[in-house]
Amino acid sequence: MRLAVGLPAVLFVFALADTAAAQHLHATTTVAATASVAPRPTLTVSSHVLQFRIEPGTTQAEAVIEFTAAMRARPDAEVVLTIEVAKAIQGPGGAADVDAALTFTGEGAGVQSGSLDTTRSVVAARWSGGGQRRGRLVVTLRAAAPGDYTVPISYFLGTP
Repeated sequence: MRLAVGLPAVLFVFALADTAAAQHLHATTTVAATASVAPRPTLTVSSHVLQFRIEPGTTQAEAVIEFTAAMRARPDAEVVLTIEVAKAIQGPGGAADVDAALTFTGEGAGVQSGSLDTTRSVVAARWSGGGQRRGRLVVTLRAAAPGDYTVPISYFLGTP
C-alpha cells in the first residue's frame, strides 16, 4: 500500500520538473550589443620611387604606379588615397634643384588625375564605402634637361 500512496507523489514531482524544464526552455531575453568597426587600411603599391629617363630631344617621360587599396569603412564613409612627393626630385647628375613638373592620370573607378608638387599631398583616388579597389596612375615628368630623374613618393590611405 505504501507504494500506491508514494506513486502519486513521485508523479507530482516529475510533473513539476517537466513544467520547470519547459519554462526554462522557452525563456527569452533581450541583449543590447554594440560593435565598433575601426578602419584597417591595407595598401600595396608597385613603387615608392619613380624613375624617369628623358632622352635627348624630348622633354617628358612616364612612369606607372599600380595599386591595390583595401579598407574597412561604413557604406557611406569616404575613403581617400593621397600621394605626395616625399623628397626633392633628383635630376641629372644628382641635382636636387631641378626645373620639372609632375602630372598624373588615373585609370580605374574613383582614380583621379592631377598635378604633384613638393609642398602638399594630392588626392589620387576617392570612393565611398569599404572594400578593395585597384587602380593605376600614369605619372608624367616634364623637364627641359635630358637625363635620369628620381622621384620618391609617399602614399596615405584613410578616411577624412
